[in-house]
Amino acid sequence: VVRRVALCSGTVLAEHGLVGFPKTSGSRGIHVNVRIAPRWDFTSVRRASLALAREVERRMPEEATTQWWKQNRGERVLLDYNQNARDRTVASAYSVRANPEGRVSCPLTWDEVADVEPEDLTVATVPGRLAQVGDPAAGMDDEVGSLDGLLELAAADEAGGLGDAPWPPHFPKA
Repeated sequence: VVRRVALCSGTVLAEHGLVGFPKTSGSRGIHVNVRIAPRWDFTSVRRASLALAREVERRMPEEATTQWWKQNRGERVLLDYNQNARDRTVASAYSVRANPEGRVSCPLTWDEVADVEPEDLTVATVPGRLAQVGDPAAGMDDEVGSLDGLLELAAADEAGGLGDAPWPPHFPKA
């Protein structure tokens, strides 16, 4: 399910003029990095991220959710818009995660997402993969995008009554 949700995210990004660069998290998730011009403030980036997440949720309501609180998610995949909160960190590409397998947060091509098995991407296997296929994220800086399309989607959501969403867990549950 995580892979299907990631693929849908890539589709929504492309429809809004952005190029996503997927990578495994080194755990169970898939991150999608997007290079944007440095012209938007923090609030605009968060609004765009939330609009992207809500659009994927609309397209995949049985599989994807923006419900921050675990008890409201069920088995659905969280589209973690809160990675765009001020205090968030993310596993950098090619970082080895703290797990028994030595999994690596590994950049992927979109063609690989549907079949990726994150447990196969380890400290033992990723160096050979990198030598063989290169770095799928190498061209990220060549794909500087605009948030305008996602911000239009955010404005439509807001006009339809959808406001901000919950912030990370150290913020009080409202």
